[in-house]
Amino acid sequence: MMTYEANPRYAAVGGTADQGWPPAIAALPAGPIVLALDGPAVLDWKAAIDGVRAAASARGRTVEPLDLRTYFTSWERILARTASAELPDDPDFATLAGGALSDLFDELPDPRPADDGLIVVYGPGAALVHHDVLWYLDLPKRYVEAAINAGTGRNLGQPEGTGRGTTKRLFYIDWPLLDRHRDTIAGRIDRWFDLQDSRRPTSLSGDTLRRTITALARRPFRTRPTFNTTSWGGHWAQRELGFNPDAPNTALGYELIAPESGVLIGDGPGRQVEVPFQMLVERHPDEIMGREARARFGTSFPIRFDYLDTMSGGNLSVHCHPQPDYMRRVFGWPYTQHETYYIMVGGTDRKVFLGLRGDVDVDKFHRQAHDAHHHEVPMDIEEHVQVLPATPHQLFCIPAGTPHGSGEGNVVLEVSATPYLYSLRFYDWLRRDSANRQRPVHVEHAFRNLDTDRLGEAVTRDLVQTPRSVDEGDGWAEELLGALPEMFFQVRRLVLDPGARLPAATGDRFHVLNVVDGDGVLVTTCAGDEHHLSYAETLVVPAAVGDYTLRSLGSSPVRVVKALIS
Repeated sequence: MMTYEANPRYAAVGGTADQGWPPAIAALPAGPIVLALDGPAVLDWKAAIDGVRAAASARGRTVEPLDLRTYFTSWERILARTASAELPDDPDFATLAGGALSDLFDELPDPRPADDGLIVVYGPGAALVHHDVLWYLDLPKRYVEAAINAGTGRNLGQPEGTGRGTTKRLFYIDWPLLDRHRDTIAGRIDRWFDLQDSRRPTSLSGDTLRRTITALARRPFRTRPTFNTTSWGGHWAQRELGFNPDAPNTALGYELIAPESGVLIGDGPGRQVEVPFQMLVERHPDEIMGREARARFGTSFPIRFDYLDTMSGGNLSVHCHPQPDYMRRVFGWPYTQHETYYIMVGGTDRKVFLGLRGDVDVDKFHRQAHDAHHHEVPMDIEEHVQVLPATPHQLFCIPAGTPHGSGEGNVVLEVSATPYLYSLRFYDWLRRDSANRQRPVHVEHAFRNLDTDRLGEAVTRDLVQTPRSVDEGDGWAEELLGALPEMFFQVRRLVLDPGARLPAATGDRFHVLNVVDGDGVLVTTCAGDEHHLSYAETLVVPAAVGDYTLRSLGSSPVRVVKALIS
C-alpha cells in the first residue's frame, strides 16, 4: 500500500541544486558588476548579505552593499498609495492591490561599480535597479505568514517603529504586489534561491529553473501540501497522513492553492528548492491551464483543493462567500469563491450546515448575528440555516452567497474556485483566539452577499445532487457529482475496480485529481510520464498532457475526484 507523500519532488532538468553561497559566488563573472538580490519583504536579509559578503571575500572580492529598502517612500505615502477606497476602515479585508512594486519608490539609485567592484543591491524591488546579474531570494509564504503572526516580520515598505505587521496587508497588499513583480522578472532571473535555511540556502541556475518549469508544464505533478492550525481544527491528517504530529491540530490542509502552493525541485532535503506554483502558471499558462481557461482567467489558476479537518475538533463558522459583482467591486478579484464540499470522512450523525431554511426570517437572523458578534449573545444557527447529514462521499455544491459550514467530526475535501480568503462569517460560536479575543465575524459583509432566493427544498434539490453517469468501460465508470450554471467548474468522480484502466484526455483543459477512497492510481501519459497518486493526494494534470490513463492499485476499488472547467 502506498503512503501519503508530504514532500513530492521533481528532478531538475539540465542541472542540480547547489547548497550555500560559495557556488553561486563562484559563478559570477569577473570584473565590475552590480548584483541584484530581489525577494520578499519578510526574509533574513542580514543573513543573506552576510553570506554573500563572506563567500565573496573568500574569493578575494569585496562587496559594497546597497540596501534598497532605504529607498522606499515614506510609510505614510505607502499607506496612502495602497489605500482601499471600497474598504477604508475594514479591520479584516482590503481590496487587492493593483499597480506595481515600483509605485512604492519615489526614486531609485543608479549604482556604478569601480574597477573590479562588486556592488550588491538587495531588498524587494532590487531588479528595478540597473544590474548585471539578478538573483531572486525566496521564502515560502507559510514562513512569511508565521513571521507576521509572531510579530517578527514587517509589511512591505514598513520601517521599524511603526507597529507590528498585519496579515491583512500581507494578504491583500504585499503578496499581490510582490507576486506581480516576481512574475514580471522571472524570465531573466540568473539564479533562484530558497532561503528556508538562510545560512545554507539552496539554489538553481535560472536556465535550469526555466527548463524544469517547462518540463513540469507538460506532465502531471503535485504541489507541496501544508496544514495550518485553527481553533476548530481536528486531527485526521495527523493520525491518517502523519502530517504535523506535534502541532495542536491539522485544521486546514492546503493541497493545491495557487497563490500559496509551491513545487519542490531537486534531489531531497538540502538539495532542493521550492518554487511558487503560480510562477509555473505565469510562465506557461496555455500548457498548464489550456487556451480557453487562459482566455477566461488570465494566468490565475482557477481551482483549488484543500482539506477541512474537524475530526475531534469543532464546528466551522457558518459563513458565505461574496457574490460575483461584490467580489470584483469591493475585494478586487475578477471571479468569486464558489465552493463544493466532498465528504471524505463523516457519518449520518455528523452535520453540514447548508442553505437557508424555508421558513427563515432573514431580519431576525441578521439581528441575532449582530447581537452575537457585538454583545456575545449565543444564537441557534439551526433556526435559520439547514442541517444535513455529512454522508461519506456526498458532494455539496456551495455557490457564492450560500450560508454553509462543516460540523465537528468531518473531513471535507473542498473543491473550489481559487479565492480562499473571503469567508464572510455570520456566526462563529463566540469562539476566541489564542490571545482571548473574539475571532473576526463579518456580519454586514455576509448579509450583503446572502442569497435569499434559494432556500428550503430548493437547497437540497439544487445543491445536493445525485451522481449522473458520464461514461463507463471495462471495470470503470465516470460520474458527474456536481455542476451549476452559476459555477464555472464541475466535479466528477472516477470509480475503478481493482486493476482497471481508465482512459482519459484533457481536451486542452487541465484536470485536478484526488484519491478519495482506495490505495491509489498510477497515472500514465501518452508521452510516457508516470505518476503514482496515493490516498488523499492531489495531482495537477496540465492541459498539454492530452491523453492519459489511470490504473487502479491495490486489491480494492478506487475512487478519484476530478475537477475541470465547465
